[in-house]
Amino acid sequence: MKQIISIIMSLFMIGWFVSIGFAEEKPADLPRVRMETTLGNIIIELNTTAAPKTVENFLSYINDGFYNSTIFHRVIKGFMIQGGGFLENMQQKNAKATITNEADNGLQNRRGTIAMARTNNPHSASSQFFINTGNNTSLDFKAKTRRGWGYCVFGKVVDGMDVVDVIEKQSTTVKNPYRDVPVTPIIIKNAMLINKPDTMAAPKIKKIKSNP
Repeated sequence: MKQIISIIMSLFMIGWFVSIGFAEEKPADLPRVRMETTLGNIIIELNTTAAPKTVENFLSYINDGFYNSTIFHRVIKGFMIQGGGFLENMQQKNAKATITNEADNGLQNRRGTIAMARTNNPHSASSQFFINTGNNTSLDFKAKTRRGWGYCVFGKVVDGMDVVDVIEKQSTTVKNPYRDVPVTPIIIKNAMLINKPDTMAAPKIKKIKSNP
């Protein structure tokens, strides 16, 4: 009988320690951002562990209101939607200093993840980002070389992927020198942090109904 009780207590303690481990990494402890667009809301959860510098940079733009009134200026069906740098008239905003590429963090450019956009220089990301609408493994880190660095994933969409899909399907045009620009501007009306890392849960957001 004592042996059975001992086994039960051991299992209980194991379960308790495991539950503590999960509690320390629960999603509610991660910062979440709401992007309110003209086609609906997108909720993005940021990975502060895998990409701390990138998340810090992104949140600095959020806190400054930099993304408000910017557009998704590059949309490619089956690939990604890109924003964070241009106003409706295609005027480019002045961004902050570039940041170090953290693409070697093990996160992959899978559908629904958010990553930093950049030039051919691996460490040239500043304000622009993109949301993957497909599994874009060609964008993943492969080596610390100019061609191998890849694009840093720093979070994922946790609500509003249907809105991302609607944005992806919009008709595009060329506005010299830019290609794949949506014919009808898709505006980020507001982008804000909706919870803090130490909060129990992010507030519920009423989703805007959108039409394809």
